[in-house]
Amino acid sequence: MSEQQLQNYIQFTKEKVETFFHEYVTNLQAPSLLKESMLYSLMAGGKRLRPMLVFATLKALGHDEEKGIAVASAVEMIHTYSLIHDDLPSMDDDDLRRGKPTNHKVYGEATAILAGDALLTNSFQVIINASQIKDEVKVELLSELTKAAGAEGMIKGQVADMQGEQQHEYLTLQELEDIHIHKTGKLLSFCVKAGAILGEATEEQLKLLEKFSFNLGIAFQIQDDILDIEGSEEAIGKPVGSDKENEKTTYPLLLGMEEAKQKLHHHIQSSLDALKTANLDTGLLEEICLYVAKRDR
Repeated sequence: MSEQQLQNYIQFTKEKVETFFHEYVTNLQAPSLLKESMLYSLMAGGKRLRPMLVFATLKALGHDEEKGIAVASAVEMIHTYSLIHDDLPSMDDDDLRRGKPTNHKVYGEATAILAGDALLTNSFQVIINASQIKDEVKVELLSELTKAAGAEGMIKGQVADMQGEQQHEYLTLQELEDIHIHKTGKLLSFCVKAGAILGEATEEQLKLLEKFSFNLGIAFQIQDDILDIEGSEEAIGKPVGSDKENEKTTYPLLLGMEEAKQKLHHHIQSSLDALKTANLDTGLLEEICLYVAKRDR
């Protein structure tokens, strides 16, 4: 697959989920201010990596991406809610997200909190309403999603991250990795697992796809830390150097930039190695893996 084909697939993914978001939120019987706030953050751009992983996993297993539209949209709704709440003054206190004022700067803290609450709650309804998914599969998907996004997954990582920032010393490498496995990695891994469940993967294929997604999640965060130092503010959409300014523990801080880049390469290669032995059409997943390694935003 060429780089242009990957860009076309990114655009395909964006159009699919954003069309879904607009139709779904617009038709909710909810206050117009709340819907406006929800759509403001849902339509603020972003890589749409999580929906793309759902689609690409289905494609690797020989299934139509349309089968994953509900799950892909639901997980992006959860990701978006987490960003709205992360940006709040009581959390990271950020003014910009993807080059635009953060939700609470536009709609106020109360509406931003409620918009995040609505996105989280309604994400489960999106899966429940998916007519193309069997009921027993919905139960399995919802069980996996709550583990990935809840107190044992993303929220666990967020709490550990917050507590780590309150310490008077830097985290160890193991502590940092554990935070990112939960805060970022669990939801990324869910996307691949959801695609595998919908695509009826074998147990062996599922194990290899889980290894792929585990390493991809760590690589994603290492590149995030690198971009905070070497990235472009225009591309990232928020000020660079904020990690150092806020005295956050990062991979470059603990390892140095060169070793952090080596660690990034190690996890990318581990992801690619898992795909090579899965006996699937993994060309797209491989390109996504390489995209994560060289992304500039």
